[in-house]
Amino acid sequence: MTSHLGFTIPLLAIILVAAVGTGLLFAISLVAYARRRRTQYLLISVAIGALWARSLVGAGTVLGHVPMSIHHLVEHGLDLFIAAVVLYAVYVHAPGSFTDPDGRD
Repeated sequence: MTSHLGFTIPLLAIILVAAVGTGLLFAISLVAYARRRRTQYLLISVAIGALWARSLVGAGTVLGHVPMSIHHLVEHGLDLFIAAVVLYAVYVHAPGSFTDPDGRD
């Protein structure tokens, strides 16, 4: 760990709580997808899985395994990816004039 051990331990604790919580939400989203087998559930699972990956990258950075430049590239790239997936899911699967790609209304 870094020489800023007093700062690192609380940060790791926050990242751990985020990783556990997001991991649990990811698991629940996978169960929902397995039950429904609809594209929008898969898209939500992908977005939540990317959120979980952000926690792993954050922990890797704090522990010194992921350089800060890579951390920023990956985390901000994941932010963009998550936003795009969620917006796509809402846009394509919203009720209205667009048809559901699953063939269901």
